[in-house]
Amino acid sequence: MSGQAVEVIGVSELNAALVQMFGAVNAATRVATAQASHLLEREIKTTLATSSHPRGTPTPSSPGEPPSLVTGTLRRSVTVQGPLPLGMGRWEAQIGPTAVYGRIQELGGPTGRGGATVLPPRPFVQPSYERLAATGALTNIYHSAWRTAISRRH
Repeated sequence: MSGQAVEVIGVSELNAALVQMFGAVNAATRVATAQASHLLEREIKTTLATSSHPRGTPTPSSPGEPPSLVTGTLRRSVTVQGPLPLGMGRWEAQIGPTAVYGRIQELGGPTGRGGATVLPPRPFVQPSYERLAATGALTNIYHSAWRTAISRRH
């Protein structure tokens, strides 16, 4: 058997191009996460404006429906935190209310002195997310960002 050698050229250039592409996709993922987060924030705020009533009157929204707008505090409290890196091309953002009563409105449960009152769920975050996810809007944001990042000449 005679010794044959194979020479592979361009490996270092390929590696450099892949590293650069990973950087571009990571940056695109961060931007897409920010865009998707703010889209969801707007959707939640829209959901919280579907019904309203004057201060001091009973809440007209039915259990299972979003809480009605009274002062606007809950709606104004919906914010985006992030995106924050989780490593290896992963990003996270948190979107939701900061008002202390936001969670009990979303999930329902015992409230008041000693939990004497049970508030029914009036979800507004989860339905907003589900509506956006069903339209494909969130997925499209990421796909568009990744397509652009990958198609650039590196």
